[in-house]
Order: sequence, then structure tokens, then C-alpha cells
Amino acid sequence: MTTPVSPDRDLRVFERDTRIDVLRALALLTIFVDHVPGTAFETLTYKNFGFSDAAEAFVLISGISVALAYGTKFRPGGRLLATLKMWRRAGVLYVAHIVTTMVVMALFCAVAVFARRPELLTLINIEPLMKNTPQVLVGIVTLGHQLGYNNILPVYAALLLMAPAFVLFVSSRPVAALVVSGTLWLVAGIWEIAPPNYPEPGFWFLNPLSWQFLFNIGLAAMLHVRRGGVIPVNRWLVGAAATYVLAALVWVHSPLWGQLTWFNLPVVIGGFDKTFLSLPRLLHILAVSYLVVALPTVSNLFRTSPDHPLAILGKRSLPVFIAGTVIAMVAQVMTLINPGGLVYDSLLISAGIAMQFALAFYLEWLSTIGGSGKARTAQTVPAPVRAPLGTAMARANR
Repeated sequence: MTTPVSPDRDLRVFERDTRIDVLRALALLTIFVDHVPGTAFETLTYKNFGFSDAAEAFVLISGISVALAYGTKFRPGGRLLATLKMWRRAGVLYVAHIVTTMVVMALFCAVAVFARRPELLTLINIEPLMKNTPQVLVGIVTLGHQLGYNNILPVYAALLLMAPAFVLFVSSRPVAALVVSGTLWLVAGIWEIAPPNYPEPGFWFLNPLSWQFLFNIGLAAMLHVRRGGVIPVNRWLVGAAATYVLAALVWVHSPLWGQLTWFNLPVVIGGFDKTFLSLPRLLHILAVSYLVVALPTVSNLFRTSPDHPLAILGKRSLPVFIAGTVIAMVAQVMTLINPGGLVYDSLLISAGIAMQFALAFYLEWLSTIGGSGKARTAQTVPAPVRAPLGTAMARANR
């Protein structure tokens, strides 16, 4: 028997729910560590415990965040303004991506020149720029050429461009919207439909036509709860999710891992492809998220005060992500020039994380200058925004 999740009374107060900020912060820090490959810490991140990785968590949280930010604003009379705000945010992400790309290319080129390490120009998809500069520059501006480890912002910007249609459709016909979204995911995966690279062959590393499904699941779930809906929680669903998560943990550390696809199924169904978000990856992030939402003991681990370092880091996600990307690229160059051991890796990773926290705290402090109430207002949101995660914390029928 299913027990619906009901709002906690203490969540009706006007206070920001920091769990989304904390989860976003953990995703950002995980992405940073994963973007410095070869260190001992890379073997300890989320991707080593199942089929999905921090990118799936980031996109799911992004869908939830869009519902929180624009769900109540996307009504007759306010849709145009909400649409323009989402598109403006997409523009900010685009500019951030271009600037980050240019900084990273300049970094690798500078080290290649001044440290006499030309082999660096063959890494992270920079080599085509050296061979085919005019076309690659066009590709960078049109997002057809993306550097390795610098390909999350394009898909997020594309999703935000599509978000007004998503919000409108999900708000009016949530089930139909998810069916259409899932069909698009399936069609794009089976027939490999994705934005093309330019001038190099291939597709975007993260296909927005596939990843929109995960984004819309987060969007739909949060809009559903904000309208007073409930997330069903029972022992069978919890047991199934836990079983899948444990099976994935065993799978990725067994000889089974590494197979392109199973039973000759399309890769999007039986494989683990990241570009088209294969079904095992999608189910894994949904299972993990369900356990976080359904189990109060787990969910409360991420509840902190608004001034907690992780809450502040997650709140300043875009500048922290940009800084983390550049710092990770610097760390990559340093490990290539001067490979070190555990102590060296520890210094690099800890210094990079410390710089990201320092930036987040600086931005938080900057918002309080002048003693205005603006910063305090940003810390609080109406109860309906805080309630959604709380509504996902009912107990299963025993």
C-alpha cells in the first residue's frame, strides 16, 4: 500500500530549503574532482558507485530549480516576462561558456609555448583549432566545437531555451508532456539524432534532445508537488530503488562493466552511453534521487542552515562552476607537466576546492554590502517553495 508524502508542519515557515543548494554544491565539487583525471580522488567520486555521474544530478537539479524559480510565474500575464528571464539566463550561460572556452584554450596554448610542451595542444579537443582555425572558431561560437570537460553549459543553455515550452506543457498536461519528452528521448537515442559538431564529425557530447527528459522529470515532479501533489512512497518502491542502486554498484566493479550494450538492444536501452543518456544511467539517477526524497534520514543529511559552506556554494552555482572548470584545467596542466603522488594530488584538489569556497563566500559577502535587506530576502522563499522537498519525506507503510 502506498503512503503519499505529506508536507511537514515545520516546512511551512518562510525559510529557504537548503537541501537543493547542498546537493547542487556536492554535484559541482564532484564535477571538479572528475575534471582532474588521474588523481586518487577521482576513484572516490559518485561515478564510481553506479551508472550515472554528477552530470545527471546537475541536470535533474536544474529541472527542479527551474520549477522553483519560474513555476508560479508562468501564468497568463506573466509568461512573457518569465520566458525572457529564462532566455536571458540561457544567454548568460552561453557567454560564460564562450569565455571559459577561450580562457582554457589560452591556458593550454600558453603552457605549450612557454613550457615547451606542444603535446598539450593535442588534448581536450584543442588540436582541430591548430589545424583548421577559421572553421573551428565558427564551431566554437555556434557550439559545434566543444572542448573536453567544457561541455555542460551548452546543454544547460539549450535546455533553458526550450524551458518555456517545457514549463507551459508540463503545467497544463504533465502526463502527456512526459510521454512526449520520453518519446523524444527514445527517438533521439535510437536514431542518434543530436546537434552536430562542426567542423569535426560527430555530435554534442551531451545531447539536449536526450537530456531534456531528465530535466523535464525534475521539472514535472517539482511542479506537481508545488501544486499540492504527493510523491508516493512505499516499501516496494524503496526496495526496488535500493536494489537497483546496489546492483549498479556491484556491476560497475565487475567484469560486466564496459560492455557497449546488452542483448543486442539499442545502446539507449541496453547500454551506458552518456551522450544519449542510456536507460540504465537514467534509471540510476532516478533511483538515487527517489531514495534521497523518500527516506527522511537520508534527506535530512542535506538539510543545513543557510550560512553553511555547502549551502552558500550551491547558491552561487554558476560563478563557482566557471571557476571550478578553469581551476580544474589548470590542475590538469600541472599534473601533466609535473605528475605527483598522493600528497601532490591532495594539494591540487584541496586548493581548488578551497578557491571555489572562497569565491562563494566572497560573492555572499558582496551581496550584504550596504546593509540592505536584499541579501536577507534572497535567503527566504515562500513556504510553497520550501515545502516540496519536505513533502517527499513521508514514511512508507510498515
